[in-house]
Amino acid sequence: MTQALPAPRTAQALQARQQRTEASLRRIKDAVAHLEKTKTPITVSAVARHADVSRTFLYEHPQARTLVEEATRRAAGRRIQDRHDELAEREASWRERALNTEDALKATQDEVLNQRAQIAELLGQIRDLQTEWTEDDIVRITTENSMLKKRVRELEQENRRVTDRLAAARDNVRFADKRIADLEAQLLEDGQPSPRET
Repeated sequence: MTQALPAPRTAQALQARQQRTEASLRRIKDAVAHLEKTKTPITVSAVARHADVSRTFLYEHPQARTLVEEATRRAAGRRIQDRHDELAEREASWRERALNTEDALKATQDEVLNQRAQIAELLGQIRDLQTEWTEDDIVRITTENSMLKKRVRELEQENRRVTDRLAAARDNVRFADKRIADLEAQLLEDGQPSPRET
């Protein structure tokens, strides 16, 4: 006749198993917290390695699986937010550069118009009063006119440089807008990472 296992020994075995399971769950929680803190990708393999548990335990035990799934969802959310913040900061920087370049371009254009007006005024004085001026006056005004023409050429070159910079800044802003839209679409297509990812 087979003797039945004493009830106290069975209870002790069950209690020991329960304690091992609880200890494993605590290690899993600690491992997930560590991976999140260090911004390490949260995968079943990584959690199993850090928590010193088997991958089978993580897949089959409901609480363990839930811990990993919730951690991967949080990590995915943080990655999306980090990318969004980074792109938003980059876009703001390019927008600020574009605005500064537009201001510089407007100032340069105003200066060019002002210099042209001065040149026109001086040329008119030369034509209208040339007979009443001395040779020195004519030389002085002609010299000033040459200097003003040179300044206008310099300002026009600067205007072209500023215009090129403004175009480049606008291109960068458009590229950043497109990149943000592409990344958001890609993230939505990818969905949440699976806890079975290795």
